[in-house]
Amino acid sequence: MGLFDKIFTKKEKVAGDAITSSYTGLTIYRPAFHTWNGQLYESELVRAAIDARARAAAKLKVTITGSAQQTFTSSFRVRPNSMQTFYQFFYRASTILDMNNNCIFVPELDKAGSIRGFYPICPDKCEVVEFKGEPFLRYTFTHGQKATIEMSKCFVMTRHQYKNDFFGSSNSCLSNTMQLIDINNQAIEEAIKNSATFRFIAQVNNLSKDNDLKAARKRFVEANMREDSNGILLFPNNWNNVKQVESSPFVVDPKEIEIIRTNVFDYFGVNEAILQNRATPDEYSAFYEGATEGFAIQFSESISNCIYTQREINEKNSNFIYATANRLQFMSNSDKRAVSESAADRGYMTIDEIREIWNLPPLPDGAGNVFPHRGEYYYSAADELPATETEKEG
Repeated sequence: MGLFDKIFTKKEKVAGDAITSSYTGLTIYRPAFHTWNGQLYESELVRAAIDARARAAAKLKVTITGSAQQTFTSSFRVRPNSMQTFYQFFYRASTILDMNNNCIFVPELDKAGSIRGFYPICPDKCEVVEFKGEPFLRYTFTHGQKATIEMSKCFVMTRHQYKNDFFGSSNSCLSNTMQLIDINNQAIEEAIKNSATFRFIAQVNNLSKDNDLKAARKRFVEANMREDSNGILLFPNNWNNVKQVESSPFVVDPKEIEIIRTNVFDYFGVNEAILQNRATPDEYSAFYEGATEGFAIQFSESISNCIYTQREINEKNSNFIYATANRLQFMSNSDKRAVSESAADRGYMTIDEIREIWNLPPLPDGAGNVFPHRGEYYYSAADELPATETEKEG
């Protein structure tokens, strides 16, 4: 049994046979998308940009509030599915999203048919179809395998969504930039090959027949191109006007290369400092807000709306699934120290929250779930605030 059979049950694979119509959207665009056939991921610059975004997204943590849907939440708190860690899960989801501007998450079901996790998948084609008045997602994969699942059981993350009601646009606008990158790489390759090649042109006297010219050329090669020729070329005395032929292959100007790189950086929201892991705290914080935070918000809202009903989300305990990261971890050590001291003095962060800033684990047995503060600081309306664990024990 392969991964396809593990994710999609027999019922889900066969259900598509009875579907005959597309689900109607508001626009004239058919509710479907195809993976773009451009070789985006084969470009080292594009792959580095996507990798930087994926590594940042992979650091997200999942936090679940509320007590609804305990069958799913108890499993999802530990692992996103039976095959991946959360790092692998978020990394692949971010990569698929950047490559296709769409990332589809399909449910992993237990024997009872309950959802216990999600897989981010990368089909060649996905379309929204209608079956018994309900929208379904129909997937077509590389080897021709097909599966259809209720749209209510899946959720989709998108980028560059404009005219299609369900899916994001393709990355075809990068075609020109990718062609320039490819042409420049080919030019560099040819320049390296030509730099190791020596060609000459000469005028040969007293030879008028083609066979004589071929024989003269052959004798020259045999005399000068052997391993023991010591790199010295000897020309017969009937060869005149001997000149070396120098080729000058075209290579894109450095300024134009910088424009190409800037196009890729602008498109994916990265820069050299992010790619080379030398960004300052302020630069990384800006990258987090521009790239990772948007991914986290969309994932949190999408999976929560898929798992919980509107009533469960609006309940007093607010059932919700959050993908979060501690942005303070990106600060310099001196900034971390200042925040930690201020938080400890004034009691607005727990000990465990302060430890998280320094990438330290929580204290055992919940000992770090308290708000320390100096004695000269006090609450002006303490009777309106919930008691801390220490105050309860006192």
